[in-house]
Amino acid sequence: MTSSSFHSRILENLSTAVFLLDPQFHIQYINPSAAMLLQTSQKRILTHELRSLFIQYEETLFREFSAILESGHIYTQRDCVFVLQNGIHILADCTVSSHQIDGNNHLIIEMQTKDRLIRISREEQLHENQETAQILVRGFAHEVKNPLGGIRGAAQLLEAELTNPEHHEYTQVIIEESDRLRSLVDRMLGSNKALNRVESNIHEILERVYSLIHAESAGRVKIIRDYDPSIPEFFGDKSQLIQAFLNISKNALQALSKQIAEGKDASIILRTRTLRQFTIGHSRHRLVLKVEIIDNGPGIPKESIQNIFYPMISGRAEGTGLGLSITQSILTKHEGLVECESRPGKTDFIVYLPILTSLPEKQAGVKA
Repeated sequence: MTSSSFHSRILENLSTAVFLLDPQFHIQYINPSAAMLLQTSQKRILTHELRSLFIQYEETLFREFSAILESGHIYTQRDCVFVLQNGIHILADCTVSSHQIDGNNHLIIEMQTKDRLIRISREEQLHENQETAQILVRGFAHEVKNPLGGIRGAAQLLEAELTNPEHHEYTQVIIEESDRLRSLVDRMLGSNKALNRVESNIHEILERVYSLIHAESAGRVKIIRDYDPSIPEFFGDKSQLIQAFLNISKNALQALSKQIAEGKDASIILRTRTLRQFTIGHSRHRLVLKVEIIDNGPGIPKESIQNIFYPMISGRAEGTGLGLSITQSILTKHEGLVECESRPGKTDFIVYLPILTSLPEKQAGVKA
């Protein structure tokens, strides 16, 4: 391996975004992390002036470029705010240094996004919250299931002793309600089936979700499919993933119910993308699938958004509050994550799934 190819491989695997600018501040090179940060490719922005990529940038930082080229000193600025042309905000710590290439000084810019660190911290909190919730639910299930079994058994014995058939109606109510509560507890715990990972296509999964939501909405909701056709197949449990994405999509559909009833614009976007060198929890993955389910409903109140993945938490009077909890459980078994960002007019559920191109030696399973 040559020295240049070795250095290139190092740059390509860095989580820090790296830019190389010529003396006129035009982009000569970006690594994959920089391309991911800018949500573009190297080919599309090569030779562009760096500031042209932003509609807002740190002017103090850019004013230092000429002085750095002349003096060769290193300059660092914390908490730099950039806004991309698509409106996405970036918060990053930036370090700028000079490097001589072919007799001319060039700039090397390193951007370490703080959004990423904040997100990782938030992910860890989500995982901790889920583990806490599961412990509480399992304890609750144990305390409820045993008495329910006794109540049901006693009702059956009582029914056998009753001589008046009309009284059987009351014992049947006790038995049916006991079964309903047991079923509710089982749903709170989620599936105890081990994952049946098979080679899966995310768009095949989402097309199934699309057909179900389209049928349920009777065509009154505009469903936009924004797919990246280059996404490779991965190993996942198709049935459980369909359930996970369907739960989110049904929530989106329910959030749009008022707009549908009033004949207003109601839409859901199903979007797929890939991310490289992406961290989920404590694990870094070379390739991650990103699925977004976006609706233009009224949004989720700020005081509620931190609790939506807990079981029995629902914004609707008729809701059970189990759908998102089950979704999170399914995605956790896939080593993935679901997040939510919401404001009036836009709620975005974002799912991250590692793209496993080979079957794990041991299929993961979570037992209740």
